Amino acid sequence: MAINELRAIEIFTKAVELGSLRKAAVAQGLSPQAASQALAQLEQHLGVRLLHRTTRNISLTDEGRQFLEAAQPALSALERALQRVRQAKDESVGPLHIVGPSSLFPPVIWPLVDAFCQLHPGIQPDVQLDDRLGNWVEDRVDVGFRISSQPEEGVIARRLFPLQLIICATPQYLARHGAPESLADLTNHRCCVFRHPGTGRLLPWWVKVNNETTSLDLPPALTTNNAELEVEAVLSGRMIGSLANISVAAHIRSGRVVPLLVEHVADDKSIFIYYGSRSAQPARVRAFIDLAIERLTHSSDYVLNPDELKRLEAAGRKASRRKSIAP
Repeated sequence: MAINELRAIEIFTKAVELGSLRKAAVAQGLSPQAASQALAQLEQHLGVRLLHRTTRNISLTDEGRQFLEAAQPALSALERALQRVRQAKDESVGPLHIVGPSSLFPPVIWPLVDAFCQLHPGIQPDVQLDDRLGNWVEDRVDVGFRISSQPEEGVIARRLFPLQLIICATPQYLARHGAPESLADLTNHRCCVFRHPGTGRLLPWWVKVNNETTSLDLPPALTTNNAELEVEAVLSGRMIGSLANISVAAHIRSGRVVPLLVEHVADDKSIFIYYGSRSAQPARVRAFIDLAIERLTHSSDYVLNPDELKRLEAAGRKASRRKSIAP
């Protein structure tokens, strides 16, 4: 059924209810002429006259009475369906479909989802982490996160914070093997290299040189396709790694890990949050987006500024030198 036919049926039923086509027009926000024209078009479409009407009165024809009896239950059911959808849109209950990358992102998404569930216990998050880029519509996504240098087309994208790739090692590793003084020195160290989970390709270390991000291929002492295992390898004190700030910021600040060659930190990619039009979003989706933006935009939990990195590198190098010469 076309929208204009539905509007004409609503005008017809409202006119019968109010006893006046003019009053029905006002109730529907139309001019009397537009309401009269819509009713005439409906009668022409049905091939029958629904109302006897004069300048002052209207009355149902036999066909009009039959049509009204058949149409009213359907219109009432349609109105109930519309009302249920409007209520659901404004309620903070129901499922919430969230997607994000499986590599690196778990340390970010869980604290956010946990905080959201405490604020909105009636919502059931469905979190799918996958490194493939799925179809936004087919996957029925409400909110998504991506690590990218460019926002995805067809949706609204909001940059949250930069992804920093930081070369680092534990104080124990530095005490035994020394600290690299340049990128060229890294070939003499035991480096952990990440293998792409989808392609199986060994990924280079990405570093910044003269404000340009460039790749650095290193002979691996260990390869893995799991970001958490890569972090554990570095924390063991047996490897030096290039780790994302998402995974390693807390370890750096606690002193468990020392940032190295910080002038070469690559930060050309960022974490983005994606979503559809805010005007059509259910309240539960809007609430999650607002919380994510509030907590993650330029978040100091994950981003280390250049001065902080320099200070922590200097302190870590100094401490490791003391350990290396201790009896």
